[in-house]
Amino acid sequence: MSIDPAPNGHSGLNEDEKAAIQAQLERLLENPHFSHSRRFPSFLRYVVEQTLSGQTDSLKERTLGIEIFGRNADYDTSSDPIVRVTAAEIRKRIAQYYQEPGHEREIRVSLPSGSYVPHFQWPAIGETGASEAVTVPEPVHDETPPEEPAAANVPKRNLRQWWVLGAGAAAVLVLAVAGVMYLRSGQRPASGFFWAPVLSSSDPVLFCIADQNQYSAIALRDATDPTRQVILKDNLTAVVIDDLSPIVKVAGILQANGKKYSLKGEGSTSLTDLRNGPTIFVGAFDNAWTLRLTHPLRYSFANNAEMTHFWIVDNTAPNQVKWEVDRLQQMATNNYRDYAIVARFTDNNTGKLAVIVAGVGRGGTIAAGEFLTDPADMVQIERAAQGAGNKKNMEAVLSTEIIGGAPGTPKMEAAYFW
Repeated sequence: MSIDPAPNGHSGLNEDEKAAIQAQLERLLENPHFSHSRRFPSFLRYVVEQTLSGQTDSLKERTLGIEIFGRNADYDTSSDPIVRVTAAEIRKRIAQYYQEPGHEREIRVSLPSGSYVPHFQWPAIGETGASEAVTVPEPVHDETPPEEPAAANVPKRNLRQWWVLGAGAAAVLVLAVAGVMYLRSGQRPASGFFWAPVLSSSDPVLFCIADQNQYSAIALRDATDPTRQVILKDNLTAVVIDDLSPIVKVAGILQANGKKYSLKGEGSTSLTDLRNGPTIFVGAFDNAWTLRLTHPLRYSFANNAEMTHFWIVDNTAPNQVKWEVDRLQQMATNNYRDYAIVARFTDNNTGKLAVIVAGVGRGGTIAAGEFLTDPADMVQIERAAQGAGNKKNMEAVLSTEIIGGAPGTPKMEAAYFW
């Protein structure tokens, strides 16, 4: 059932239909697919409410960029695709929501590709399974949004923010709590193809993460007067919060399958530790173990002497630089294209499985964690592995667009199997 806008600009929906759609919107936004983000609920709420009020002519890329994201009226939509990236991610999250059991008889809210005007479809009725679609036609604009890349399921964050963990035990405790929260969020573990060898191992898993020993003091609060802080010297280890994102995602998979794991900083990880079982290496240029293990592989990390350019090199064509990050551009704009390596192979030195989750920059590491824990993303590498004869070892190069410091959905650029 399609309803055309009335001449006065209203949506053509009656008040009961509008109320039902509003209730469904709130149901969507309360779901973990949306509730853990600020950007996506704001976007979806705005376009739905504008549509219900008959203001579909305002749902254009530039207008949305100004109204939702606070961009200037003359901002360049081609170099700042925040609206397109956000819309693509919302489409992905809506699809994930309706794929979950229990949502079959709810009103279906959708955001058609290439449009910012939502459509509404009533649930199936009667025995025929037929459904009624309520579509609000949109006006023709001279600003048709192109097909956009998808964005990643990651919270908006400051990529320079650090999370200080006082000791290894405290870090493990944080991961355990975060892992439980991840499981309760309703995310479906991607524990099949890629993770099967890790999960089937009888040995516990070790996370080898980048750590920074650069803090010499800690601010503690007075118990009798919490507003008073005292700076005391201490020997602390710092962990970048963006590295914690992939750790939590992978830890969720391990916990869901009853797999024991521990965590160590790369500086305190020894070869003996790596011989005890599978190890997951997080981070690249701040994790010496990652650089050592990937150096002999098809794809490895490289940089110039000034440490201003970082890239992933294909060692079959070492003089061709395709996957590069300009550090100066990264710091100046926070908008750039990042790259990452994900791999799973048996290390010749230890005889144990090694898993690499490492980006050139922080956004690349987040995207790598997203790729290895999202069932839809894992289909890409699984199909490539099948085409290569289902070999045991694999390595892939990923790319992701960083917009305002937030990484988009990872894309597989190349893969190698042996």
